[in-house]
Amino acid sequence: MGLRLACLDRHGLLDHMFSSLRAGRGGWLVTANLDFLRRHSREPEARALYDEADLRVADGMPLVWACRLQGQRLPERVPGSSLVSLLAERAESEGRSIYFLGGAPGANEGARTALVAKHPHLKICGGASPTLGSPPSDGEIKTVLSELVVAKPDILLVGLGSPKQEHVIRALRGHLPATWMIGVGVSFSFLAGDVKRAPVWMRKAGIEWVHRMFQDPGRLAKRYLIDDLPFALRLFPHALAARFFRRR
Repeated sequence: MGLRLACLDRHGLLDHMFSSLRAGRGGWLVTANLDFLRRHSREPEARALYDEADLRVADGMPLVWACRLQGQRLPERVPGSSLVSLLAERAESEGRSIYFLGGAPGANEGARTALVAKHPHLKICGGASPTLGSPPSDGEIKTVLSELVVAKPDILLVGLGSPKQEHVIRALRGHLPATWMIGVGVSFSFLAGDVKRAPVWMRKAGIEWVHRMFQDPGRLAKRYLIDDLPFALRLFPHALAARFFRRR
């Protein structure tokens, strides 16, 4: 459906990112799930926004399945929530710094505390939970930048939900070209223990969304059941058709 995904597993992705950092270059990573793809396919503004990222990987199993049906296999799902811990481990070993932007104040601080407990030599150069618009105003970005320019993080994790976090990253990236920026959604709440992740078997089965929906039905039921599920039922036939026509 026009969304280009990097054919990388999580370890290949980390190798690419940290190799770029050693060369003095940052980048922008989008971890795309089914909801990202739905917006990308239907909303020109969202398509332009996500396409500006340097890399996009498949966060959701439906994207992995659709690629397989299309005859273009991906190595694995690369979930943003799991990637944060792997990034912290690698950053600790390579002496790289991380800044946490967004999330509820308690979740932001709790995520930092949890990672430092697990990785005591990890360099966390700051964290903030400002109120930002979608897209953010020039004044809001100026306030955020005033701290980031001083902190000079190697990795900026932005936990604001999509597409707000991508709007913020787009506004920041030109000012911090040596920083890798990643939208991580609700990951700070996962790390802080405020929101529980689904069991591993549910993640592998591609039904982590069911677990999330029952934890927050008021916010997520419409997105998953009304918006995303019907879209998924159209995605898979589309992937099969693309495979057939490519062979012809």
